[in-house]
Amino acid sequence: MWMFLIIFEVAMLVSSIGFKKYVWFISLGYGFSVMVIGGVLLGAYWQSQSIGTILACAFLIVYGARLGGYLMMREIKNKAYNEKMKKEIKSGKNMKFFVKCCIWVSAALLYTCQTSPVLFRLENRSGTDVWLIVGLSLSVLGFLIEVLADIQKSRAKKKNPKRFVDKGLYRIVRCPNYFGELLIWTGLFVSGLNIYTGVLQWICVIVGYLGIVYVMFSGARRLEERQNRTYGKEPEYQAYYKKTPIMLPLIPLYSVVNWKWLVA
Repeated sequence: MWMFLIIFEVAMLVSSIGFKKYVWFISLGYGFSVMVIGGVLLGAYWQSQSIGTILACAFLIVYGARLGGYLMMREIKNKAYNEKMKKEIKSGKNMKFFVKCCIWVSAALLYTCQTSPVLFRLENRSGTDVWLIVGLSLSVLGFLIEVLADIQKSRAKKKNPKRFVDKGLYRIVRCPNYFGELLIWTGLFVSGLNIYTGVLQWICVIVGYLGIVYVMFSGARRLEERQNRTYGKEPEYQAYYKKTPIMLPLIPLYSVVNWKWLVA
């Protein structure tokens, strides 16, 4: 597990950017941690890599770079969004240093556990097999859904900034980018179901997977609350809200706003 500790330290180093701005622990720190972990795994195991594991490491790099870059550009360019988020997300200015450290460590540990399916495949020298191909394909599908959802929302908001988005993927679920994120990490989790060995490896991958599922549903709940405040009185939004699942296609789950345990 020595390599697990190394990538945990890498995630801590990268996500320490959150001490500059609290939310960066779980935004920029998230994307760039995954990117750097992918690069470290690619280099550390270069001599024993298979085509499949190279692609898995490359996927982590591309995913993390895209997410981190997207969030960074939004921070830099979208002043209206940043002003809006100041009302939605705590600034962390009055947060005690110990609490920040706890968030920092737990976030870095989550990112390490999320990416651990790739690490354990490399450590166990399992190479490329059907599980990896299927899992990675699912992750790529989730990545494409996430990218397309962000593009569609950006275009819709340019046309009408004050209207909610219900076109394209948003006809299927209200949070398609979160659904895409779930597919990404479900795919990575599935990719190693045949190679995890020992209790510690299973604990790591399960903690990572359940952790990101919790984070995604917490994000969906925050978004639902925000949209209810903004559009809740509009009949058109109410009709959309009542007929469109919040995150999982074909699953009649339309609201998580009453799930009080979803706090993040």
